[in-house]
Amino acid sequence: MSILLIEDNESIAEGLVYAFKKNNYNLDFKTTVKESVEYLKFNEPELIILDVSLPDGNGFDLYEKYIKEKNIPVIFLTARDEESDVVKGLNLGAEDYMTKPFSTMELLVRVNKVILRNKKKSVIKVKDISFDLNKMSVSRNNEIIDLSSLELKILNLLFVNVGNVVSRETILDKIYDWTSNYVDDHTATVYLKRIREKLGTDIITTVKGIGYRIDEK
Repeated sequence: MSILLIEDNESIAEGLVYAFKKNNYNLDFKTTVKESVEYLKFNEPELIILDVSLPDGNGFDLYEKYIKEKNIPVIFLTARDEESDVVKGLNLGAEDYMTKPFSTMELLVRVNKVILRNKKKSVIKVKDISFDLNKMSVSRNNEIIDLSSLELKILNLLFVNVGNVVSRETILDKIYDWTSNYVDDHTATVYLKRIREKLGTDIITTVKGIGYRIDEK
């Protein structure tokens, strides 16, 4: 998977290159409009993460003049959170929009969602388990499995990161965000045990000391 990051803050860019590589993505980065235009003459990434504010121009103009016609999905980044910017980015045709500062894991999740959406793959099937990302429902051999809202959210997090490890810390952080309840290291173990029992098919791999992963095969 080839992704282009256009971001003038090199420390942010280098951090994202490292994080994306750990998640099996090839992430190139450019820091200016000029460098990006030259890159796009000879390369066609599958996704572009584009900062709105660049030293020699702005991301909106770059998108309209050089990217939109290529039909490459784009996620805009910006330090501004003005509603007009959000609306402008989405109206131009952006797939998504994030304001700084942002969580690297959240960006990875959004990247995965954009990739899946553009592959027109809203239903992911692993063995006999199917997860419908749009309907937020899970089934085994076409029979709906009854999961709680929180269990569905945890399973969704694993499915949108299919093939990649989701750390225990990320799962615990998300559980806290979703519930505002106290969580400890045992919380993830309890929920994953319940989910596995309800699925009835062992598709979730425990990566010892790190987290959990679902593989497509």
